[in-house]
Amino acid sequence: MSDGGTARASAFERGGARKAAEGLGHLSGFGNEHSSEAVPGALPEGRNSPQRAPLGLYAEQLSGTAFTEPRAHNRRSWLYRIRPSAAHPAFTRTGNGAIRSAPFNQTVPDPNRLRWSPLPAPAEGTDFLAGLWTLGGNGDVTQRAGMAVHLYHANTSMDRVFSDADGELLIVPEEGGLVLRTEFGLLHVEPGHIALIPRGVRFRVELLDDVARGYVCENYGAAFRLPDLGPIGANGLANARDFRAPVAAYEDVERPVEVVNKFCGNLWSATYGHSPLDVVAWHGNHVPYAYDLRRFNVMGTISYDHPDPSVFTVLTAPSDTPGLAGVDFVVFAPRWLVGEDTFRPPYFHRNVMSEYMGLIEGAYDAKAEGFVPGGGSLHNMMSAHGPDRETFEKASAAELRPQKIDDGLAFMFETRWPVSLTPQAARAEHLQQRYDDVWQGIERHFRTR
Repeated sequence: MSDGGTARASAFERGGARKAAEGLGHLSGFGNEHSSEAVPGALPEGRNSPQRAPLGLYAEQLSGTAFTEPRAHNRRSWLYRIRPSAAHPAFTRTGNGAIRSAPFNQTVPDPNRLRWSPLPAPAEGTDFLAGLWTLGGNGDVTQRAGMAVHLYHANTSMDRVFSDADGELLIVPEEGGLVLRTEFGLLHVEPGHIALIPRGVRFRVELLDDVARGYVCENYGAAFRLPDLGPIGANGLANARDFRAPVAAYEDVERPVEVVNKFCGNLWSATYGHSPLDVVAWHGNHVPYAYDLRRFNVMGTISYDHPDPSVFTVLTAPSDTPGLAGVDFVVFAPRWLVGEDTFRPPYFHRNVMSEYMGLIEGAYDAKAEGFVPGGGSLHNMMSAHGPDRETFEKASAAELRPQKIDDGLAFMFETRWPVSLTPQAARAEHLQQRYDDVWQGIERHFRTR
């Protein structure tokens, strides 16, 4: 297997991926106890590990949490596969490329507001894994705490398989559709969707277009879950039923397949004699998901003041302090603004949380220019930020009619700890050197009467 593919995704490859994406079935509901079989009778009845599994398959449990964690938070799935995962040769170290992991201690944490333009175009033959580029993060992978912010750019489909023992991967496409072939089946995601690949799940990324670009949050800590709704009530934000889990689909491939495993911050490679995506049936709740961000049920003010951005939380990964997330995933989806006597863009603020923001499409309502799809900004804890001068002046003078915000889709990875940069992010050519200028020229309006 090649290190990053052999050439730009061919029309044949894209056609195969498109055909696979068409008419995919799915299972509905985040956190549900799902079950699926690609061949009738492959799932055993009444027990998980019978003396002889059906159809000559091997039974195997994949545990995403400790056995003894509370039932409400316990994640595990039973897989019925052609060969057990244990049937593989030794892994050996391979190059990490532009992937880095916590602890991020090669640079000093930076209190300044920072913003990057999109990643430059990748070299020919770059697949999803080779195209991962780490911006920074926090915590420690060996302690299963913290998170990392990655970006990806690719122009060819993977012909290898990847799994991440360090954390779960939240993939946010910005350009180009993807087919994710996982042990559990196939997921199809386009810009405006997200995919969540749990810790340890093997998968391959196939491109639906000439190029693909986007963002990845690697969550080292407790698994993402839907946030509590509190006074909102029983409904709102991301509805569990809108998350799509794959139906079982397997590869029965008898040829060399490279499998890459991310373990304690490094990449390790082994060449199997078969595809590890050979699960014929499965059941459980440690499963991949896809979600359409436009289905997010936005909550907002119908009287006055801009709500705190916590009401835009899609998924949260809790920490050991109640209400203080290791990482939140927040989306600024299409919505109506109707607040009376209200400055409607996000307000000026300083926050104990650190915020990495990206843009999927269109424009963000607090930044008039410079913040573009594929780019991103980092506002570490307590750094002062808010609307730029042009946005402030326009919003302060606007006639307050009901206004539909539907020309952009932005998101945020928000974390309780500072995000330290990798050296490559701190020195990147696409780091914008004059980001602070967006707040220059803000006029003094103070008067005593």
